[in-house]
Amino acid sequence: MFHLIPRPLHIAALRIAHSIRAVWWSMSSGVTVGCRVLVLDQADRVLLIRHSYGSQRWMMPGGGLKRGEDVLEAAQREVHEEVGITLSPVFELGISDEPLGGGRNHIHMIAGWTEDTPVPDGREVREARFFAAHDLPDYIAARIAGRIPDWITEAKAARHAAE
Repeated sequence: MFHLIPRPLHIAALRIAHSIRAVWWSMSSGVTVGCRVLVLDQADRVLLIRHSYGSQRWMMPGGGLKRGEDVLEAAQREVHEEVGITLSPVFELGISDEPLGGGRNHIHMIAGWTEDTPVPDGREVREARFFAAHDLPDYIAARIAGRIPDWITEAKAARHAAE
């Protein structure tokens, strides 16, 4: 449906929507529920993306859960929508609560592997690349930069335990 809207107009709408959400979050004391996805390739490099809106920092894919949506299905949906890849296997690593404006963001940390090459949708996501844990980009979201090596270790342990 969104691909019927011309790309520049769609990106402008995403930026406006993000600004409105930011104002709402600053005024709200509620809780949002989302997922952050540690996508690893076969060399255990992590996928980072840059959105066409917001801070422009490198971050992991993810997003909000729809009402009643399974968290693993939400993670797979978000990653597929943003960069067109499929994850297998997929594991939940944990849950954290983070500040979001005046409220809280309840984040499910998900890990999954892919053999696919990420292709940014060119609308929401403008860049997507795999990075080694020891060679992360400088302009990365601060709350994830230092945690990536530990998350990779946890993901590999979860995968090994499941095999």
